[in-house]
Amino acid sequence: MSDEHHDFEHEGHADAGASLTFPMQCSALRKNGFVVIKGRPCKIVDMSTSKTGKHGHAKVHLVALDIFTGKKLEDLCPSTHNMDVPVVKRNEYQLIDITDDNYLSLMLSDGSTKDDVRLPEGELGQKIKAAFDEGKDLLVTVQAAMGEEAAIDFKENTSK
Repeated sequence: MSDEHHDFEHEGHADAGASLTFPMQCSALRKNGFVVIKGRPCKIVDMSTSKTGKHGHAKVHLVALDIFTGKKLEDLCPSTHNMDVPVVKRNEYQLIDITDDNYLSLMLSDGSTKDDVRLPEGELGQKIKAAFDEGKDLLVTVQAAMGEEAAIDFKENTSK
């Protein structure tokens, strides 16, 4: 790893996520894999290949869900073209606290805290809060891609 500092505050710039993706030929993409569609990191839920006319290229039709919003996105690309694939990382952190403004305070492996991940909305967030309020020791799974992060899962820490 280099010591470069990446500034992800300014989202929406084409170059902001450049090093957070890698190219992959469209025909090599697989269902349940990841792909960038309309600038968003997505998980492929369905794909089909269509042969076009005598001199045309096969096209790959991708149906994917944004890994952070769950929104459905579709794309059509020639099978020989490259598409960006997001580098998706998952980390588990111990939950220390939930702030009044619904941010998670997470313990990093070096003992420092990470305080910039929001409590998820909806059922997952309610379950995390309820389990935390019961005094359970929780491990929260945080998924990160293209400068965004979100808590996507949690479990009780039973390794004590």
